[in-house]
Amino acid sequence: MIKVTSKVNINNMQLKQLERAALTALEKTAEVLHTEVVQAQVVPRRDGALQGEQFFIDYSKSSKGKVSLVHATPYARRMYFHPEYKFHKGPWVDNKGNHDGNPNARGKWYEPWISGKEKDFCRNAFQKLFKRAGDV
Repeated sequence: MIKVTSKVNINNMQLKQLERAALTALEKTAEVLHTEVVQAQVVPRRDGALQGEQFFIDYSKSSKGKVSLVHATPYARRMYFHPEYKFHKGPWVDNKGNHDGNPNARGKWYEPWISGKEKDFCRNAFQKLFKRAGDV
């Protein structure tokens, strides 16, 4: 019979640093995705609310590992889940003189990042940001 002993030393300071790095990387990943979605011009736009001031990142649960991109308009859900709508692809001028419209507007505008050609975007962004923030 062989007797084996081992001793494990946990570096709590290093663990805390990695936890902070993961939180930072999560929040920055959401910011990068937010920017990516806006630049892709896929969100339907008329007055700019759905993609502008009513489109933000909710960090309230980031300490639990969750951030959300929010479209805080009463019609956002309807627009997202009805790709059959004929979205105006602009440009056009409203009665306030605003020039709006996104050339790639569509329903289910997150699909490229969920299951399409950009499906690894968030994972890759998080990995880069975590390495940078964690200095690993």
